[in-house]
Amino acid sequence: MLLTNLIYFLVSALVLVISGIYLVKSLTKISRYLGISEFSAAFIIMAFATSIPELFIGISSALNGDPSLSLGNIIGANILNLTIITGIIIISAGKIRLKPKKIHDGLNLMFISIILVIILFVIGRELSRIDGIILISVFFIHTYQIFKKRKKYSKRKIEDGKSGLNRFYWLLIFILALVGLFISSNFVVNSASGLAIDLKLPKILIGLFLISIATTLPELIFGISASNIGHKSMAIGDQIGTVVVNSTLILGIVAIIHPITTEFRTFIISAIFMLVSAFIFYTFVKTGNKLEKIEGVSLILIYVLFVMIEFFAK
Repeated sequence: MLLTNLIYFLVSALVLVISGIYLVKSLTKISRYLGISEFSAAFIIMAFATSIPELFIGISSALNGDPSLSLGNIIGANILNLTIITGIIIISAGKIRLKPKKIHDGLNLMFISIILVIILFVIGRELSRIDGIILISVFFIHTYQIFKKRKKYSKRKIEDGKSGLNRFYWLLIFILALVGLFISSNFVVNSASGLAIDLKLPKILIGLFLISIATTLPELIFGISASNIGHKSMAIGDQIGTVVVNSTLILGIVAIIHPITTEFRTFIISAIFMLVSAFIFYTFVKTGNKLEKIEGVSLILIYVLFVMIEFFAK
């Protein structure tokens, strides 16, 4: 049974990743057709697109009455994005120069959203439906603020040439990718739950590691691609925006569908590490307005430390 669940998990995770990649590609094209600014694309469209796997995982787990799997996935994905994913992107880019004015608000909201999740859970020992509404409200306030400021940034030209055919093609890819995400996420949740039982592990740990790694690969691929074509700040913008979307919109939706409860000790260890990772990431970005290879290596080592602590605590 263990081998069967593992095969199902690996295959479904592969489909999930491929669907996420094509969703990112299609939304990139669609954003260009609409002439949306790079700033808005990085902080809204790309962040939301790369968080869609977490969204479908969350909805599926909540509908199955097992929202703790989604909580583990979100915390694990946030830690991965802030450490090893960003670390690999920095090493690949060599050096990333940042413009503090563009990312200041996003950085602050990222930190606030993580602290808010921890406070809400500690107060009620769960994320209730009211907590879910609060988190979603924070997301929409964030989105409104970004679109309010979008006129400050230059807009890309709307792509022409075979526009009708191209738009239909990428819209079709977008729909197919969404279907692939929905179907594969169901298989990921079911097989991961089976693995948790077979391995006698808390389901939040399965979400923290196995599922979060599968669902953060689109962020890694987009970040490396953006860096290689000269949009290094967009890669970091996607990381910041993804953490905000995960911590507010995704967790909020899951909590509304089904209140999120889990073992407090397991949550607090991983949540504190998420907060520490966010603080270190925040400090690196704020110091010198650039990210270099040494900082990328440091972020990767932080994730290795997290894995060691989690398994030691277990």
